[in-house]
Amino acid sequence: MSGYGEAGTAGHHVVRAPYGVVEDAVESIGTTLDEHTTCAEVVRFLCRHGCDAAAVDLLAEEAPADADAPAAALTRAAAEGRADLLETGMSRSGGALEVHALDEGHPITAGTQLVGGVPRSVMTVPLLAHGRLYGALLAVRSGAPFSAYDTATLHYVARLAAVHLGHDRRHTAVHDTALNLQRALLAEPGRPHPNLDIATRYLPVGGGTLVGGDWYETVRLHFGRTLLVMGDVMGHGLDAAVDMNAYRSTLRYVASTDLPPHRVLRQLDAAVAEDSTRRPATCLLARVDPARGNAAIATAGHLPPVLFSADGAGRLLDLPVGPPLGTGVGGYALTEQRLVPGDTLVLFTDGLVERRDEDIDVSLARLAALRVPPGAAPQDLLDLILTHVAASRAEDDVAILAARLRRGGST
Repeated sequence: MSGYGEAGTAGHHVVRAPYGVVEDAVESIGTTLDEHTTCAEVVRFLCRHGCDAAAVDLLAEEAPADADAPAAALTRAAAEGRADLLETGMSRSGGALEVHALDEGHPITAGTQLVGGVPRSVMTVPLLAHGRLYGALLAVRSGAPFSAYDTATLHYVARLAAVHLGHDRRHTAVHDTALNLQRALLAEPGRPHPNLDIATRYLPVGGGTLVGGDWYETVRLHFGRTLLVMGDVMGHGLDAAVDMNAYRSTLRYVASTDLPPHRVLRQLDAAVAEDSTRRPATCLLARVDPARGNAAIATAGHLPPVLFSADGAGRLLDLPVGPPLGTGVGGYALTEQRLVPGDTLVLFTDGLVERRDEDIDVSLARLAALRVPPGAAPQDLLDLILTHVAASRAEDDVAILAARLRRGGST
């Protein structure tokens, strides 16, 4: 098929779908990366352009163009118009018309009679693009049969829909891969020492946006100390999730040398700066030492943590901010923070507080002003925070970690 949709030739004359119809199809079909939305847009378009009913039947998995298509493999994904017209019956060679169209690889037209003697015209067109079959398009009208221009339009719409369905499924596959990778990486943070209670949450942003590179980690160190980590690789998608894994693996290795947090960041920055394929990232490290009652904290372009005291009051810690990892600039500073049993340190990514219509300082101040019930468990504290900032409406992924010193915990 070339040009717009072609219905065939009369001598050397090729019949194509009218330009205005093609323009409407391009603008109204494939507005999202969701295949069910794409199918719904297709049937609505056809019912606007001369069909009394239309439906899209999809294969559960796309197949090569020459593959057999058993009827059981087709599932109705969308329908519009008169439901009574969508019972298409069987082709002359047996089997459903939609399946026959897939097998033949070209449109199948059938004239039948409705109950009461009212004629209808039925056309099925395979959803075929780049050698892959996605399903079949079914169009029905009562009365006059489809014209050559109608057939050309159906050709074009089926091709356009198939291209978009291919994009939809590839997008979904990449999204699922990235999300599964990120969930696997975040599901089991490292094992902290038993003198800390740890709670974590990860909320991927909704809609069509791909997951990003938000991550957290806890690294068990010598002498009862634990390194808390919160990081955010810039960007979204599978590449960001892969880079997040690389950062996490490198950090575990560097942290095992028991360097202070600002020197861990310096080594991470130098290692990443040597690899131009890695995306920059922000990172916050807090080495908690319950025996001495302190936390040594350093940040590479990351938002500071909030400290909730045992009485439920919160405050934002004031930290010197170094450049993000991957710049090769270095310049990270260490801050010592006194901790007592019952204190809870909360680390988070910017998705928790960033809002388009609000300055980030206002959002941070509102978080720090939150009063929580004295003695609330870390899990309950995170639930309160996420509700307080309406995290379900966040515009970016949210990762958050709470760590509390146990009273009388062992080291």
